[in-house]
Amino acid sequence: MSHPEQASVRRPAAVVLAVVTLAVMALGALASAVAGFASVGGTVDRFRATAAADADPGQIDAVVALLRVSVVGSGMLGILAGLLLVGLALGLVARRPAARTVTWVVAGLGTCCGCGGIAAMIVQRAAPLEFGDDRATAELLALVPAAYPSWWIPLTATLSIAQVLGYLVVAVLLALPAANAWFRRRPPRREVYPVQPPTPPPPPYQPFPPPGAPPSPPYPPR
Repeated sequence: MSHPEQASVRRPAAVVLAVVTLAVMALGALASAVAGFASVGGTVDRFRATAAADADPGQIDAVVALLRVSVVGSGMLGILAGLLLVGLALGLVARRPAARTVTWVVAGLGTCCGCGGIAAMIVQRAAPLEFGDDRATAELLALVPAAYPSWWIPLTATLSIAQVLGYLVVAVLLALPAANAWFRRRPPRREVYPVQPPTPPPPPYQPFPPPGAPPSPPYPPR
């Protein structure tokens, strides 16, 4: 027979779905970082081959260094974000109200960053960066997007949109009444029984009367 309070321990579907969403987002962030590290070598080689004909080697090296720093920085941020999402998911599984609060804060920041990344990508496509009279640097930077693999920009845009949607979904799921009640409800207390004093052991068995005891009466005849 089940205990009547066991139903309160079961996680609501909203919390389970939020944890799964955070886990998928963490895997996406880690996969994006790994893909960036793996593709930076080929991107640099294609950029050098395209820009070597018309640009100064010093300017090419400067753009390559900027490209490497950008990829490594984005990859490290992706790894840290993935680890943070995993930690938040574990905190939600452990039924910690502080983990839900931190998840809302991270969801807000992540949504803002994702929207900013999408806006920056659109603006960069519509109006490339200008460096005043330094047209050579502007022309070199314009060659960078073409040096990336064909799947890189669509993947980045897709992950940015999925990131924003994922954070919104997690924030809404954790605000549902079922999740709110589950995080506020305390687990059932265990009943504490009073400690009984130990029962003294029985006296040891003595087949013969102790010294000084009166003799036992004789058995009656049969």
